[in-house]
Amino acid sequence: MTKKKFISIILARGGSKGLKHKNLKRIAGKPLIEWSIIQSLKAKEISSTWVSSDSKKILNLAKKKGAGIILRPKKFASDKATSESAWIHAIKHLKSRYLKFNYVVGMQPTSPIRLSGEIDKGIDIFKKKRFDSLLTVVKTHNFTWVKKGGRFFPDYNLNKRKRRQNLKPKFLENGSFYIFDKDGIIKHNNRLYGKIGLFKMNSQSFIQIDDLESFNIINYLMKN
Repeated sequence: MTKKKFISIILARGGSKGLKHKNLKRIAGKPLIEWSIIQSLKAKEISSTWVSSDSKKILNLAKKKGAGIILRPKKFASDKATSESAWIHAIKHLKSRYLKFNYVVGMQPTSPIRLSGEIDKGIDIFKKKRFDSLLTVVKTHNFTWVKKGGRFFPDYNLNKRKRRQNLKPKFLENGSFYIFDKDGIIKHNNRLYGKIGLFKMNSQSFIQIDDLESFNIINYLMKN
């Protein structure tokens, strides 16, 4: 049986509303985008690493660090553009260049707290369980509330409050990486479809860089 090939596609826009040029800001001594490139290149299951961006500065850096580059059209790099549209553009571009691959590991540079070994473990689970798509999550036993009609309501019984550790676990998406078939995402226009798998990561990986505060927190964690 022919071995299925996995590649990574890292989406890194040049602009950002929350934190300007965040993908090039230095975190723990390296530009943010570089961490995802390093982690991908070290993952044994990934055959090639690609960065999709509308920024020439990001693409030049990616090329120097050993990643392949894909110039993303502006229409797929706006604030309203979905990650799906950017991944699909990248996949079609690589297919037009006759690159042979079966699955994509969609990595998000704003979630740099991950290890190369975790990527390999996620791929291993994806293959063994024969999932169609997979997402990374963190497990939580926290009490949560929801807003309805301008008011807040608990999602647990206030009169029979359990110990936190006795609550049913919930799984929160941390946005670290996704795995999907190159044709499946095009067909469904969605990164998650079919038989969906979850890959659990540590609680610190839940922090994503959206603003200066989260940037400083991750910078501290990765330095220490």
